[in-house]
Amino acid sequence: MKYSFMKKTGFLSLMFVIAFASCVPQKKMLYLKDAQMISETQSMNYVNERSLNYKLQPGDNLYIRAVNPIDDRSSPSLNGEGAARSTSSYSEAGIYLTSYTLDDDGFIEMPLTGKIELKNLTVDQAKEKLQTALAQYLNQTTLTVKLANFNLTVLGEVSKPGMYKVYQAQINLFEAISMAGNMTSFAKRDKVKIVRQTDNGSEIIIVDMGQADILSSNYYYLKPNDIIYVEPLPAKQWGFTSFPYSTVLSIVSLGFTAVTLVRSLLKN
Repeated sequence: MKYSFMKKTGFLSLMFVIAFASCVPQKKMLYLKDAQMISETQSMNYVNERSLNYKLQPGDNLYIRAVNPIDDRSSPSLNGEGAARSTSSYSEAGIYLTSYTLDDDGFIEMPLTGKIELKNLTVDQAKEKLQTALAQYLNQTTLTVKLANFNLTVLGEVSKPGMYKVYQAQINLFEAISMAGNMTSFAKRDKVKIVRQTDNGSEIIIVDMGQADILSSNYYYLKPNDIIYVEPLPAKQWGFTSFPYSTVLSIVSLGFTAVTLVRSLLKN
């Protein structure tokens, strides 16, 4: 009777330990934790001005469209022979084919103007430089210049890791994580790494998405070709996704069965 009680107690204890080890505290799964302490009648402001100061780099795609209200016959040559007007231009391939790509030296080549260096210029600066160059050949022509798209890579403890193309001027950390299907329960939200290319190489920035002051961080808004890496919590090695529960339970069950069988044989 005593042995049976100890056996049941040991089995239940083992189940408790395994279940407890697989649990992740809720506080580790929260975003903006300190903001949740604000009452309904209070508010907190986090200053973060959007700074569209990204400097163009080789490989970037620029959407450039020229509009001449007097003589629009020159527009097709500058706008990809009217390809920008087609529905297919809104696909990923269409945007690539109808945009201008900075070459390895940071130049683009346009009709009339030829090669123009745009490397390390902001989009607004590039527009001003292109407008000045084009004014020598066409009067009263207005340019629209936009960054056609840029890549973001999200890796680690997210539901859908991968490389994503962004078709907007700017995107923040939460929007990027949302594109990747949100973080998993085993994500280390207080040490999210951003790998960013700089003139001197790669820079690694660690941000805490669990704290509200991330909203005023200089790294809240992402830049083209940023890599976001979400580390796993140490608890994941004991979690359901990696721990061989079925194997352990089978071994434990087999062990108890063997002990019971041996005891039965000894009694007989």
